[in-house]
Amino acid sequence: MDVLEEILEKKIATLNLNPCQVHAMEHIKNHKTEIQRQWTDRNKLFPYFVIDNFLPVPFAEQIYATYPPPEKQGWDNTTYVHQRKKFSKTSDFSDPVNNFFNLVNSNIFLDFISELTGIPSLLADPDYVGGGLHQIIRGGFLDVHVDFNFHPVKKHHRRANLLLYMNKDWESKYEGFLELWNMEDKHLVEKIAPIFNRVVMFETNEVSYHGHPKPLACPQNMTRKSLAVYYYTKELENRANTVEHNTLYKQTAGLEGYIKTLQSSVLASIERAHGKNGITNIGKKIFRSFFRKLRGFPPENK
Repeated sequence: MDVLEEILEKKIATLNLNPCQVHAMEHIKNHKTEIQRQWTDRNKLFPYFVIDNFLPVPFAEQIYATYPPPEKQGWDNTTYVHQRKKFSKTSDFSDPVNNFFNLVNSNIFLDFISELTGIPSLLADPDYVGGGLHQIIRGGFLDVHVDFNFHPVKKHHRRANLLLYMNKDWESKYEGFLELWNMEDKHLVEKIAPIFNRVVMFETNEVSYHGHPKPLACPQNMTRKSLAVYYYTKELENRANTVEHNTLYKQTAGLEGYIKTLQSSVLASIERAHGKNGITNIGKKIFRSFFRKLRGFPPENK
């Protein structure tokens, strides 16, 4: 048993984890060597790993069984220029979903990931800004982008994304792949299918472009389900004078992509105008954007 194993064993014994979470952490520990091998691969533009069967099957099945459908109240499905038909939810989770989020936000898991990735002193975000449950319905997409780099409230440095997929019987013709891009050379690095109980974690930096830009083509009764957790650190080593920025999008789908985002722009404007105090809010948004630009602030994170 190595030093990390001994530390984990002691911490599991002292933390207030329920039996389901303890079993899950014991299971995740078995991926330790593969996680570290993938993360430290020097041939990659930015570090990431992909692990199948991440959770014990009973735990994953409980999450899947209690994953709320898009018609249930509590989802935010606001349209933006670069995303459409994407639903998100950051509260009122089922017990199995809470068990997962509590586990991957726990000190033992954060220490485990910090040790394997070399990112020191990782912090969770209990408010799930941009994270939580995500669900895409047919026709939905999220353009390729790099993420906002500072927590909008705490101003911690964003360091990594962890995504757990919950999609059974997924076929390649449905699209919905997580695409990783090298935007300097403008080529697709890897396409990752969002299959059931597959986890993807990648470092968030200025070159970690990712998204699923092709509109989802699954059957009407299916959705693309995922759980998203974002990690931060108080300090950012080796990146002096880092400038805060919002999510930065890139177009990777040619003319079809520009048409798609134009349609989303129109739909987003209609939604805002038809909402409560719609025209007034649009005016306020324009004023805020102008004021922030005048003061040299980055755009608001959404």
